[in-house]
Amino acid sequence: MLILAFDTATDVATVALVRDDEVLGERASRAVRVLSDVEKLLAEAGLGSDDVDAIAVGTGPGSYTGLRMGLVTARTLSISLGVPVAGVSTLDALAAGAPGASPVVDGKRSEVFTLVAGEPRCLAGAELDVQAGKAYVGDGAVRYRAEIEERGGTVPPDDAPEHVPWARHHALLARDFGPGDAAEPIYLRAPDAERALTK
Repeated sequence: MLILAFDTATDVATVALVRDDEVLGERASRAVRVLSDVEKLLAEAGLGSDDVDAIAVGTGPGSYTGLRMGLVTARTLSISLGVPVAGVSTLDALAAGAPGASPVVDGKRSEVFTLVAGEPRCLAGAELDVQAGKAYVGDGAVRYRAEIEERGGTVPPDDAPEHVPWARHHALLARDFGPGDAAEPIYLRAPDAERALTK
């Protein structure tokens, strides 16, 4: 089965083509370039859009705008190509790329998104549970490197690939394929615009 996978929840968007667990191609860029990257990956693999059997999309948590772009793209492609979609947590994909490490996505506003007892949570950066000797990955880990290392945790170099939610992991983790609108985003707080209206 050929899976087209992408994640737009963080500042680095990734796209991959994976057939039966073999990565045929992968790119990292920005959310606005996802469709262009898809076209290039298919062309480089000598494939067409009609060869795609399913889509795996990152469901966050992460940037509200980025998530919306990714999910709308997944739903649109699902309809136009007639293929099912599976949502995959961005945190789970980060964890899959760095076994044993804790995934940490920068939530802005002095907050991070991470896993607590296997469940996604939004925490103040200072509340992140750091265990001595444990590795932390993701753009949130990079942002809070000083605090994590102060408490005995480790963070790979800023440019390490472990900090990127590579789409290949979304494809490998994808389960329960279904209609595009069944892939729901993981929102752990209200978007900025909504918060502004309630002030």
